[in-house]
Amino acid sequence: MLDKNKQIWFIGIKGTGMAALALVLKDLGFDVAGSDIAKYTFTQEPLIKAGIKISSFAAENIKDNGQVIVKGNAFKADNVEVQACESKNVTWQSYPDTVEEIIKMHTSIGVSGTHGKTSTTGLLAHVLGEAAPTSYLIGDGEGKGVKNSRFFVYEADEYRRHFLAYHPDYQIMTNIDFDHPDYFKDQSDYTSAFQTAAQQTQKGLFVWGGNSRLKQLKADCPKYTYGFDSDDDFQAVAITRSTHGSSFTVLNHGQNIGHFTIHLFGDHNILNATAVIAVAYTEKIPLADIQQGLLTYQGAKRRFSEKDFKDINIIDDYAHHPTEMRATIQAARQKFPDKRLVVVFQPHTFSRTKKYASDFEEILRGVDKAYITPIYASAREKSGDITSDDLVAKIPGAEVIDLDNIADLAQNKDSVIVFMGAGDITKYEDALEKLLK
Repeated sequence: MLDKNKQIWFIGIKGTGMAALALVLKDLGFDVAGSDIAKYTFTQEPLIKAGIKISSFAAENIKDNGQVIVKGNAFKADNVEVQACESKNVTWQSYPDTVEEIIKMHTSIGVSGTHGKTSTTGLLAHVLGEAAPTSYLIGDGEGKGVKNSRFFVYEADEYRRHFLAYHPDYQIMTNIDFDHPDYFKDQSDYTSAFQTAAQQTQKGLFVWGGNSRLKQLKADCPKYTYGFDSDDDFQAVAITRSTHGSSFTVLNHGQNIGHFTIHLFGDHNILNATAVIAVAYTEKIPLADIQQGLLTYQGAKRRFSEKDFKDINIIDDYAHHPTEMRATIQAARQKFPDKRLVVVFQPHTFSRTKKYASDFEEILRGVDKAYITPIYASAREKSGDITSDDLVAKIPGAEVIDLDNIADLAQNKDSVIVFMGAGDITKYEDALEKLLK
């Protein structure tokens, strides 16, 4: 149990979720420190800036008492500090267990779904923060605690059913496709995790009405749909789209809640915003605060992040699933309607690439030029029986791209180049940007 009289020690503090959680607890007044590998990661700078000490793994870091140990999901019995916990009979708690403790301290809103979690969590935290103190935990390594906060907004990850540790007041579910084939057996197994999460929601469940699996979920609390259809409880209507973003009106059972503008692109961002409006409206957040929060939100890291180099615009996006890729391409065409659309796609894991190969091929046939990097392997999956060449062979004009031929990308003049992937695709972006500078 969290205790302000004890040090909170993180085993694996530089993981994206762990680092964000450490920042939240530090902000909330806890004594936080932890350990990890020596290799530099982007998550360590905010930790250092917050005054959180990071040590190398060592048995002596684990004390017999006076600590609360939070163990990262990636660390098993072969880790020296996990072994020290066992030898000293020191109990530890998991990342999800610790998040659940923070959930119980606040009016809590979880954001789950196959796609859109990070974007929606960031937007919701920003909007609620306009009206009341709000703490948040976002899956891209971002976390902030606000003392005496009314709300706690967090990203609820379904992988290995981690989000079933949580019992929030409210939950937004953006969609249910099938993902993580390395863990979930099939679509039914995957959907069952969301069904359990739905039944653990206490005050209100908000689901996208355009997803049949979400509509079929049963809940023990009020359930609301949001979307574009007239039978949705919260409906976005009168939508206008431009190269600056989107504007729309939201109706609640036909009653006009208000008119809203976002500097974000694509239908998926209108849906995310409508979900945020629904939650804020239910919690009686003033309309002006909702409108201002939506208007000023700049987007989450690696979610349609843009850099401009004269006649080439570079978009960085986390998309690695077919649904996410289609949404990102739609957003790029909305913002850059007159430019060639070039996509650099890094397939993420062999099992996902094999399962969705035909979808990836169909999507990439629809852009002006497609490049595919070597498949990004994960710690759980080192190899497979599919390659990037297999995808390229079925996409006219497509090429395999690697660091040794990255200069080919710079030849795409008057283009928007969209980098998509959840692995280390940023190394290709960095190499291109050096050439363009």
